[in-house]
Amino acid sequence: MAELHDLTALEQGALVRAGEVSALELTEHYLDRAARLDDVGAFVTLTPDLARERARSLPPGDGPLHGVPTAIKDLNLTAGVRTTFGSAAFAEFVPDVSDGVTLSIEAAGLVSIGKTSTPEFGSPCYTEPEGRPPAVTPWDRTRMAGGSSGGAAAAVAAGLVPVAQGSDGGGSIRIPASCCGLVGLKPSRGRISGFPMYGDPVGLATSGSIARTVRDAAALLDVLAGRRPGDPSWAPPPSSTFLSACDRDPGRLRVARFITPVIADIAVDPECVQAYDDASRLLESLGHEVVDVPVPLPRDSVPLFETCWAVLTALSVVPPEQEPLLRPLTRWLSARGNAVSGPEFGLAIGAIRRLAAQALTALAPYDAVLTPTLATPPLPVGALRNDDEPEADFEAQKAFTPWTSAWNVTGMPAVSLPLHWTAEGLPVGVMLAARPAEEELLLSLSAQVEAAAPWSHRRPPRW
Repeated sequence: MAELHDLTALEQGALVRAGEVSALELTEHYLDRAARLDDVGAFVTLTPDLARERARSLPPGDGPLHGVPTAIKDLNLTAGVRTTFGSAAFAEFVPDVSDGVTLSIEAAGLVSIGKTSTPEFGSPCYTEPEGRPPAVTPWDRTRMAGGSSGGAAAAVAAGLVPVAQGSDGGGSIRIPASCCGLVGLKPSRGRISGFPMYGDPVGLATSGSIARTVRDAAALLDVLAGRRPGDPSWAPPPSSTFLSACDRDPGRLRVARFITPVIADIAVDPECVQAYDDASRLLESLGHEVVDVPVPLPRDSVPLFETCWAVLTALSVVPPEQEPLLRPLTRWLSARGNAVSGPEFGLAIGAIRRLAAQALTALAPYDAVLTPTLATPPLPVGALRNDDEPEADFEAQKAFTPWTSAWNVTGMPAVSLPLHWTAEGLPVGVMLAARPAEEELLLSLSAQVEAAAPWSHRRPPRW
């Protein structure tokens, strides 16, 4: 007989609605697993008392994920719950407000059991926070879970929660999804509110879904998506629910593809090449036209992205007496950001938006775009981190993730799908992107791909 954690998030929600299991029973199940089995560095903080109280007092609801346990990334504000932003400088910070993502999760009747691990301020593409265990993939606990949503991905992949929210400014949902054998969905710019901080003036970052199936990811996007009154901009609403899009036939699509790295001159691992080629053949077998295209973003975009990334890091201000607690990479990036003048930053934003417009125009004839997610399977813990040479650390991250940030620049929705495993049992994702605001089409295609080449039966060791 299947255990509760063998079921999808949607199947668990259906059990709650049918009265076959209570939200409290589900919560106790996952609290027990998280307390016993978190050898993957998933959680920074567990909140068992708050979770039990919420599960007990949850009013009846008919949402697909009502009563389902989850967790919230430690970059997101949670009123009354410690939020460290992955930094020793905020080790004891407890906000008095929750952000829009947390409020949306609560309004949908999900039950958070804690805060998932993230690197300092969500900057690196690995999750190795100072003084805490690294987040690792449960497929091989010596290898990284990726970042910056590494804790969230490790939690879902290890069966510690059925679905989780992450955030993505340069690949931070899709990178750990690839490392952990999961679906990682970054939605369009403006799809999810940045309330109340609105701290990204460039428009690179957004929250999104980390799940074991496309339908679970779509259901969580339905929870997270939506405009709040103070939002400066927003994506147009979908025609129906994102979950219902998974049941639609996408029709015959034109799919552009390219494998040349966007932001680094590196050789792509043969396993990632195989995953990309196999995905191309799968799409063709489903009736889609797959077309090779040039890289849509020029290398001119790379220094502009780096300028914006450095300034965004510098915006994570800490009291002067706390600055020695910051990681060398954070200090190095912040110094780069602080050296950029206001006019230089404005010019960089304008230039990167013009390059994004050119890329969007070049890709407009295509319904979707296929690339690898990462340049290699998940690397050993510590393979990228270099505290002695932060610049080398940053360059190594670029070589590991040479495609993901392109879709943050353009604002397109993108998803990593776990379509390949190496002979050693390591997951390898492939990435599909769609035109801005076309998450419904992207989810319809992704669900079709999952039905043709399912992966949810796979389980990591010690599941």
